[in-house]
Amino acid sequence: MRTRRLLPLLALLLVSGCAQLAYYGQAANGQFSLLDRAHPIDDWLADPNADTALKAKLKRSKQMRRFAVTDLGLPDNRSYTEYADLQRPFALWNVVAAPALSLEPRQWCFPIAGCVNYRGYFSKEAAQKFAAEMRRQGYDVQVSGVPAYSTLGWFNDPLLSTFIKYPDGEVARLIFHELAHQTVYVKDDTQFNESFATTVEQAGVERWLQAVGDQKMRDAYVQFEGRKQEFLALLLKYRQQLASNYASDLSDDRKLQQKAAIFGALQEDYQRLKSSWGGYTGYDRWFAEPLSNAHLALVATYYDLVPGFKALLAQQQTLPKFYIAVARLAKLSKEERHRQLDELAKAPSA
Repeated sequence: MRTRRLLPLLALLLVSGCAQLAYYGQAANGQFSLLDRAHPIDDWLADPNADTALKAKLKRSKQMRRFAVTDLGLPDNRSYTEYADLQRPFALWNVVAAPALSLEPRQWCFPIAGCVNYRGYFSKEAAQKFAAEMRRQGYDVQVSGVPAYSTLGWFNDPLLSTFIKYPDGEVARLIFHELAHQTVYVKDDTQFNESFATTVEQAGVERWLQAVGDQKMRDAYVQFEGRKQEFLALLLKYRQQLASNYASDLSDDRKLQQKAAIFGALQEDYQRLKSSWGGYTGYDRWFAEPLSNAHLALVATYYDLVPGFKALLAQQQTLPKFYIAVARLAKLSKEERHRQLDELAKAPSA
C-alpha cells in the first residue's frame, strides 16, 4: 500500500527540473522513512516492553480518533491509527522567508499542495542550509520545527513521538486540525486552508472536552488556550506596527531602524507577558533565532479568516453541513471566497 501511494510522488521526481530534484528527493525519502517507522497502535499496546505512559497516551488517542469520526464527521480512514517513534524533536522543519521591508512571505509551488508560504525539510541541517541561501539573497528567514503535518490523504498519517506527550487537549487539537485538511483543501490558498482547520480544531476540542474531559483536563486546556490567545494578540499588535512602518513614507534606512526598535519592544513585552504566566516557557523557542519579518509573516494565515468560518459554522449548526458549505466556498475564486468569509465575520450574529 505504501509503495503504491509513493508512485505518484516518484513520478513527480521524473518530470521535475534539476533545481527541484534534490528537494523532492528528500521529501520522498523523508516521508517513506517516517511511514516505515509507523506500526499499528494495537501492536504498541500489546508490546510488553513499550512504555506504560506511552500506552496510556495511545489508548486516549484511539478515543480521540473515534470521536473525530463519530462526533466531528472527519474522515474515517487509517490516518492516526498507527504510531511512529521518530527519535527527533520535530517531524520536519519549515523555512519561511520574507523581504527585509515587507511582511509578504515568499511562496513556493508544488504539484500536489499547490503554492504555500513555507518550504519543509525532514532534516534540520538541510532546512538551515536552505535558510542560509535565502539570507544571502537578502530575505528575512525563520526556521521552525513542526510537530505534525498532513499529507492530505495521500498517505496514512501516523501519530508521532513529536507530539504524543503533549497534554491531551493539545493532542486532540493536532489530530482534528490535520484531519480537517483531508476534508477540504484548496490549492494556492494557505490562509483559507489553515483558518478552516483551526476552526475545526477549536470546535472539535470544545466538543471533545465536554464529552470526555474531566475538570482537570478542561482547566489545563483553558489555561493553555488563554496563553496562546495572549501570545497571538502580542504578535498581531507588533505585526500591525511593522506593517504601518513599511507602508510609511520614511526612507528605507529609517524603516530598518524602526523595524529594529519594534522587534526590541516585542522582546520586552514578551518577557512581561511571560512573567504574568509565572515564567511559563512554552513560547521561548519562537525567539530562538533573531526576530525577523519571517517570524510574523504567517501569523495571520492561521487566524484571519477564522471569524468568518466560525460564523459559517454557527449558521450551518452542524459540522457535516459546515463542511458542505466550506466545500462550496472552495469552488469559488480565492477573492470571492475570502470576500464571503469577511462578510460573514462582519454580519451581526443572530
